[in-house]
Amino acid sequence: MSSDCPCPDTRRRLAHWLILLALATGLQACSGNGVTVTTPGAGLKCVDDSPACVAERQATMKAMLADPGRTWVSQRPDAAAYASGVRLFAFKSKKKELSCAELQAGKREADAGPAILRAPGNGLSHSQVSRGVILAHEVSRELGREIERRCGKG
Repeated sequence: MSSDCPCPDTRRRLAHWLILLALATGLQACSGNGVTVTTPGAGLKCVDDSPACVAERQATMKAMLADPGRTWVSQRPDAAAYASGVRLFAFKSKKKELSCAELQAGKREADAGPAILRAPGNGLSHSQVSRGVILAHEVSRELGREIERRCGKG
């Protein structure tokens, strides 16, 4: 089996992680639960499933989705940002609102994800790399379909 086709166990872990992230982004701000969110951008570096990391990713996702200028689209992510999934989820969530240029930037980012995640020395665990690669492939496909639907192939 190729490295682009992860085992069912990895898919289950990714599904669990995606559910956690989806629940976190759907919740109100984490006030009163003992979790301190440092800065909205901190969620791009937080890759585990601890309550603090989930809160950090939630805050980052909220800030990105609320940014009317979508300044985050032009920023360049590192391996941790890919592993956190926040940027890719933001592209996925906003795909119907993005311009063709923004969709293409998102697709390029998603396409670059697997190589960046697999680069040696990035400090990520095998499962963090695997779920990031799966998410990158999924987002690339979705953005590609949106590009074809709205922007044409060329």
